[in-house]
Amino acid sequence: MMRKILVIGAGKSTSYLLDYLLGKAEEEKLEITIGDINPSAIPATVAGHKHCSVIGLDIFNKTERTNAIANADIVISMLPARFHIKVAEDCVVHKKHLVTASYVSPELLALDEKVKQNGLVFMNEIGLDPGLDHMSAMEVIDRIRDKGGKIILFESFCGGLVAPEHDNNLWNYKFTWNPRNVVLAGQGGTAKFIQEGTYKYIPYHRLFRRTEFFEIEGYGRFEGYANRDSLGYREAYRLQNALTLYRGTMRRVGFSKAWNMFIQLGATDDTYTIENSEKMSYREFINLFLPYSPTDSVELKLRHYLKLDQDDIRWDKLLELNIFDHTKFINIPNATPAQALQKILEDSWTLKAEEKDMIVMYHKFGYELNGEKKQIDSKLVVIGENQTFTAMAKTVGLPVAMAALKILNGKITTPGVQIPISKEVYKPILEELKTYGVKFKEYEVPYLGYNPNSVIN
Repeated sequence: MMRKILVIGAGKSTSYLLDYLLGKAEEEKLEITIGDINPSAIPATVAGHKHCSVIGLDIFNKTERTNAIANADIVISMLPARFHIKVAEDCVVHKKHLVTASYVSPELLALDEKVKQNGLVFMNEIGLDPGLDHMSAMEVIDRIRDKGGKIILFESFCGGLVAPEHDNNLWNYKFTWNPRNVVLAGQGGTAKFIQEGTYKYIPYHRLFRRTEFFEIEGYGRFEGYANRDSLGYREAYRLQNALTLYRGTMRRVGFSKAWNMFIQLGATDDTYTIENSEKMSYREFINLFLPYSPTDSVELKLRHYLKLDQDDIRWDKLLELNIFDHTKFINIPNATPAQALQKILEDSWTLKAEEKDMIVMYHKFGYELNGEKKQIDSKLVVIGENQTFTAMAKTVGLPVAMAALKILNGKITTPGVQIPISKEVYKPILEELKTYGVKFKEYEVPYLGYNPNSVIN
């Protein structure tokens, strides 16, 4: 008897997910249904597979949504996070398991008791970050604890970047996931973490000027800035007694200092709309934030505003983005500054068809064992194949697909709304991921405590 998997949403992160499930369809007796608002956009190689069917699915159409969910054995939602709750509520009603790559929302967590009562698994945060970071961290943390060790420091960083062979712009960056999330990164709250037993807080306007630096063997130097809330997983990871707990985002060195220019300018603001933005040129957009002058050019005003010398590399980075072009237009009605900036950046930072991306993840574990302080560094690098089969899609999609199949096969059975921090979940998935080249390298190094290369400017 065929088992039915419903995948809702077929965006950029689903290429490997669908490839994995369709590749297993014959031996595992799977029928995959893809429900998407734009079914014509599904590649023919996927839509034409004998174990695949594609349906038009508007998540706001209750009849379409409930019919599709009722007809499935398990549901994978790859929708934007804010839409998962509609799918989740239907999964409870129709008693279907659910898998997502998104953070657990308070609304989703409120369903936990009903999910448990129905014996359902609602697995969330099982993509890359969150997801692979949880699993790889807990694998090491549990191993240290099983030896009698006590975790005193945990730092974790992850970044979606461009592969070295296609790293051909001054920012050393191209979009490998939702560009809007990149533009809005760090907004919505003060970053908080704990360092050497002291709570630390970084407001948004200082976030990108307070970074840590580290080396990834074979790939050079990187920097990391703090995520909004590093303490959110203190309970889940059972790290209440850790002296340092810090989670962050990785970029190539120099990105954060340059990105801070847009923050100081006000170009990342998403709280208001711009009049006449549709017909506004890139040059006019930048000029919005600068003082009026009857004589000074936009370029000169911006240099004065940001205190940039002509030989500052950040000035070259701005020029490279064509932000002073008067022939290119925003073409978005009632755009917020953040939306307009995103449009400008997409011109320069979109991966070309043949270009490859890169995922980098770095964990640092400090622990005490037999009265001695020790440290393990764990590092991961994954290189994509092209614009479609990206490292981002691989590290997001494969864990989702593997979890769904293991739930379907009764290998993951603990019910409830959860994240992948138990051995039942992370052990088999991490082991299988190794066969796809997603494998961490571990290094035992002298214990350093907090990063001595951390800087505040």
